[in-house]
Amino acid sequence: MTRLLSVLFWAVIAAAFIGPGTVTTAATAGAGFGTALLWALAFSTFACLVLQEAAGRLRLVSGRSLGGALRERFPAGVSRWAMLILVLGAVLLGNAAYEAGNILGGVAGASLVVGWPTWLLTLLASGLAGALLWSNAPRRVAQVLGVAVAVMGVAFLVMAIGLRPDPSEIVRGLLVPSLPSGAGLLVLGLVGTTVVPYNLFLGSGLAHDQSLPVFRFGLAVAVILGGIISMGILVVGTRVEPPMSFEGLAAALGSGLGEWAVVLLAVGLACAGLSSAITAPLAAALTAKSLFADGPADPVWSPRGGRYRAVWGSILLIGTASGLSGVRPVPAIILAQALNGVVLPAIAIYLLLAVNDRGLMGRDGLNGRLSNASMVLVTLVALVLGVAALARAAATVTGSEAPSMRAILLAAGLLVALAAVPVARSIHRRRRDRGDPRRDRSTQ
Repeated sequence: MTRLLSVLFWAVIAAAFIGPGTVTTAATAGAGFGTALLWALAFSTFACLVLQEAAGRLRLVSGRSLGGALRERFPAGVSRWAMLILVLGAVLLGNAAYEAGNILGGVAGASLVVGWPTWLLTLLASGLAGALLWSNAPRRVAQVLGVAVAVMGVAFLVMAIGLRPDPSEIVRGLLVPSLPSGAGLLVLGLVGTTVVPYNLFLGSGLAHDQSLPVFRFGLAVAVILGGIISMGILVVGTRVEPPMSFEGLAAALGSGLGEWAVVLLAVGLACAGLSSAITAPLAAALTAKSLFADGPADPVWSPRGGRYRAVWGSILLIGTASGLSGVRPVPAIILAQALNGVVLPAIAIYLLLAVNDRGLMGRDGLNGRLSNASMVLVTLVALVLGVAALARAAATVTGSEAPSMRAILLAAGLLVALAAVPVARSIHRRRRDRGDPRRDRSTQ
């Protein structure tokens, strides 16, 4: 029962990364390239699991959340302010900018079967999200999101199975990586919608009161199920002709499978939008708390505290206002994309160093060889994603054409060449330093 509850609790991570953006990107991949890009979703699931496990293990072993560990690493001076600007800009500004999309994504799903005005559905979705967040019970919120993910998963997977895809094509798409012409940036999009910085702060902020085995089991099952749901969305997307739209997808599914498929699509989209509309403000509040709270018991940063509620309330209010006005905060989205491009690889590198720090993790909490190999691979991909995000933001601002996949890979390769030796030396030094001997004990 404990492990089952852990799965339900950690479904909050799947709820966070399966939002309207993931639905749109995965369905677009299916519409444009069939099942050929399933391998990208398989890798993104693996990458998400690797980084989330490291962030959660950091909290469980050292007692420090990701934000708290960063605050200790950069206690004062210019480096601290730079860290705060980057992290808060990426997480708070990004979540505020994308919250309207989360809410409107859920509204778009409900609108497929309910003829209510958009403004009314927007207020209802925002009100439900606000009520859950006001309940002051992160675990209760996580359990509600777990149910939403389960309903969403059933909806999309039933539709995917109903389409009767060729099993051999599914296996080939999963196990044989291919990069069709024009699919490069879409592959980065599939990975980028799953591996996002604020999820790492969210997972680290929620990780406590669990043993490592139970935490790892619950997280692994929840993230893998989330990846399977994303793959189901991609398969569903193969039914529609590009360009992909929710209305076009509903029409294609309705003609191919019947009206029941349209209802399931509406339920899936509504759950995806609502779950992300809840996790985005929650992640923002937990991130701000980890960076500014004076210890875990700081009353103003407790779930009932004024500052904690002010953060998530502001994110939800901005998203609701943008949704009602129909105006997307494009400048904020562009800036958030650029900041995320810097923060994601920086956080990935920091996590790689942290879980190899014997003074922080103790002997038994350190990464093994397989874990290090996995994290190095994921960190390299994070660098590529970061370069791509910066390039897209720059292209949008200047009105120029986005750089090619080759140019992005060359720039990322240059960054890897510059960072490889310093990072390797730092890992070697951290693993050798004994630090606090009290941490050299079992963490089970």
